[in-house]
Amino acid sequence: MASFSLPKSILALLVILTLASSSLGARPRKLDVWIPNPNDYPDDSYLLKYHNGEVLQGNIPVYIIWYGDFSSPQKSIIIDFLNSLTSSTWGQSNPSVAQWWSTIDQLYLSKVSNQQTQINLGNQIDWSYWWGKYLTMSQIAQIASNAGTPRGGITLVLTAKDVTVEEFCSSHCAFHGSDQSAGTTFIWVGNSESQCPGQCAWPFHQPLYGPQSPPLVPPNGDVGIEGMIINLASMLAGAVSNPFGNGYYQGSTEAPMEACTACPGVYGRGAYPGYAGQLWTDSTTGASYNANGFNGREYLLPAIFDPTMATCSTLN
Repeated sequence: MASFSLPKSILALLVILTLASSSLGARPRKLDVWIPNPNDYPDDSYLLKYHNGEVLQGNIPVYIIWYGDFSSPQKSIIIDFLNSLTSSTWGQSNPSVAQWWSTIDQLYLSKVSNQQTQINLGNQIDWSYWWGKYLTMSQIAQIASNAGTPRGGITLVLTAKDVTVEEFCSSHCAFHGSDQSAGTTFIWVGNSESQCPGQCAWPFHQPLYGPQSPPLVPPNGDVGIEGMIINLASMLAGAVSNPFGNGYYQGSTEAPMEACTACPGVYGRGAYPGYAGQLWTDSTTGASYNANGFNGREYLLPAIFDPTMATCSTLN
């Protein structure tokens, strides 16, 4: 697994911001677009520390709420990704999605206890456009609370490309939150295909800001869903390592960075702003990827911050 020092000058940094608790007790942390001043950070500012709180381990049930219109092929891309996380027995070629997930287990979860983490896909619910095509963040939390996810589990609220979510595109691409009294967490990710692919689906779309380079070919042929996979992977890493805001994070509780969001825009070795790094290219489709998954799928997954080495670890 390759690793390299985190760049100090970043044009568009994706970070996690902690918001006020909602009426359900959720504490959302957002995958945001932020322009930092590098002078604001001391040399050790990118170190992530454990704050003695809970992490999610063992068998983690993951329930899905599909909000809006998702096609069967779109659902299968996401479901195959989730099944790839800890299903190494299906013979994924290396580098694999399961290998990426095991790095999170090794660098974060295993430091708390020796339980092996396993993602178990649970119930799936189609909500169509039950609450309309505009949702607030508090409504996302309410929708998640209706999934029936058991304690220790994660609810995924996935919204279709024609659903607008509060502050989506204007400031964030995804967020994760929790209901600590119920012992559950939730993740929201939106399909940015028709709203802001340059912000939330890069590098598979031309970036809205910063250095311009040709977009990469998406490995599963759907720019919006590929963006969702990237953001979902980042949020899953944060949800298991910092589910209730007192696990692994860097900085203050008002603006923490987590396992993947501490490595913004890094996917392969040699990455820098506007360049995703060295990736593999599918010889048939020309698509770029860095992880193999279930059913012969290929995915692009974010780098994981190694808190012991203060580096971003990639799969190549």
